[in-house]
Amino acid sequence: MPLNGASGRPEDPMPTQITWDKRIQRAEELLERNTSTAELMAFYLHVLTLQQQMSQTLASQATSESAEAASLLEQLDVDLALRWMPALLELAQKQGPAKLAQEAARIGAAAEAEQRQQLLAFLDEKAGSYAPSSFFAWVLFQAQAQSLACRRQMPSNYSAALCPLCGSRSQLAVLRPEGDGGKRHLACSLCLAEWEYRRIICPVCEEVDPLKLPYYSPEDPIAVRVEACDTCKAYQKSFDLTVDGLIVPDVDEIATVALDLWAAEHGYHKIRLNLLGF
Repeated sequence: MPLNGASGRPEDPMPTQITWDKRIQRAEELLERNTSTAELMAFYLHVLTLQQQMSQTLASQATSESAEAASLLEQLDVDLALRWMPALLELAQKQGPAKLAQEAARIGAAAEAEQRQQLLAFLDEKAGSYAPSSFFAWVLFQAQAQSLACRRQMPSNYSAALCPLCGSRSQLAVLRPEGDGGKRHLACSLCLAEWEYRRIICPVCEEVDPLKLPYYSPEDPIAVRVEACDTCKAYQKSFDLTVDGLIVPDVDEIATVALDLWAAEHGYHKIRLNLLGF
């Protein structure tokens, strides 16, 4: 099986970028459809709207050649994140779950220097671990990172499990239609970029034995499923767009909390908790 992105070109284009409008539309659809996750999706819908507003501001800003040459993480603007912080804190306190509302109140009462340090600490970890305070940095930097990722191309012959653009862990897997089947991609938890990744392999320990890579889905045909590894006990969710082309993976990831509960009950741990901590 060829390695990811083995095209022979210096750079490979990314799959079509998902717009914030499309994410918002999908969140609205899932909000109406799934009563069990209605409260969660209603809050996430507000978050997406805020990220869209940030992205629209960023789209109007020109980027210099020297900035383009820097790494994606180096381009993230802490001062810009701080300017949007009050709006996000207000949103979390009014609409968010209790833990996030409490954390928003704590951060809002902190000095700007402490808020800045929390943002920098998140970047130092490359979006690796999760705590309630991570949510705020993640939301603010994700809008920036996604905008920057749209202007870049994937390196060819890339086969690692960390994002080639920002070094963050993958959030989920996506099967996108290609030919008569589907090609597997991983999607970054921070910049939302996607890159090709081999179909039968664990992104954590690189186990390749199909018998040690079980999957679970409550539906048939399988459009959304847990892809687990019995060697390292890690898992992530996979979204098959060859089965359901209406899926917006990072939005549907939030809406499928039941699968996370199933995985936890069976002793698996998630490669990367999502934006809301599930």
